[in-house]
Amino acid sequence: MSINQSGDEIDLLIGKMKTATSPFRAVLNSLHEKFRNNQEGDVADYIPELFKAKPDWFGVTVVTTKGQSFQVGDSRQNFSIQSVSKPFIFGAALDEHGRNKVLERVGVEPTGEAFNSISLDEESNRPFNPLVNAGAIATTDLITGKDYPSRVNRLFEIFSNYIGRDVHVDNSIFMSERTTGHRNRAIGHLMRNFEMVSNNFEESLELYFQQCSLVVDSHDLAVMGATLANQGVNPLTDVRAIAPNHVKDVLSIMLSCGMYDYAGEWAFRVGIPAKSGVGGGIVAVVPDVCGIGIFSPPLDKKGNSVRGVQVCEELSKEFGLHTFAVSEERQKLIQMLS
Repeated sequence: MSINQSGDEIDLLIGKMKTATSPFRAVLNSLHEKFRNNQEGDVADYIPELFKAKPDWFGVTVVTTKGQSFQVGDSRQNFSIQSVSKPFIFGAALDEHGRNKVLERVGVEPTGEAFNSISLDEESNRPFNPLVNAGAIATTDLITGKDYPSRVNRLFEIFSNYIGRDVHVDNSIFMSERTTGHRNRAIGHLMRNFEMVSNNFEESLELYFQQCSLVVDSHDLAVMGATLANQGVNPLTDVRAIAPNHVKDVLSIMLSCGMYDYAGEWAFRVGIPAKSGVGGGIVAVVPDVCGIGIFSPPLDKKGNSVRGVQVCEELSKEFGLHTFAVSEERQKLIQMLS
């Protein structure tokens, strides 16, 4: 959202998104039809259970800060959240420990290295940012609780607040994560050597595997995005999921680091905070307006959903959603929804 856009314009933008004949619903249908036959990309196979996803699955959902929902395609198809979970755990760590303590454990710099790289910043020994695996493990390690079951319950609470319903783990994916998670264990041991994680980091790795195995659909992701767009309050339940002063920190890291090593290109071409996952999900946030949730399993070589990237690029271009776009570019969408 442009800082010059008025409250009346925002209300006009999202206040009419209620009917089945909405022009915006037609836009989503058109985008789904345009990209659903794209056969580019490959379903992730390094975690065996992920490879079972059907390449044709393709769902798109938009949820506004007023709580209206627009969805098309396989919007209710379940899948594992994977790395889309990372910014939300970063936000929870900020809420529980404060900015200074969290930044002692993890940096905020983008990196051109692979998301599962076994490397730390040479000067600080911190992971580069909370959206690579090392940084995500470090922030998951900050989830509090008197014992492991209570930490699991806290994990579920975090995501339930964002989604607006109880959440659960896909046990087959969790076990697949555990069985193939040797690289993440190596990252954990490296960070323990530099005291970037606690003594119970092995328990935290188990928690991280559970985190990545949470079951969501594209509507859930859109609600999560809309919660961030709504300054941390879930628009469907009115439950606060994150303190308002930490929302900008989460959105900043999503914009600069959220799309693996395509993040710079994404910031240039699309320009909205987003996070992808190898399960095929993408969550994107248009502050004060809406959250976007997309699910399509085939991934490009960077690890991002091919169709998901295409949909976000089209929406950003069509409606001037780029963070640095002038407000006039959004008038087409405002008019369509009026």
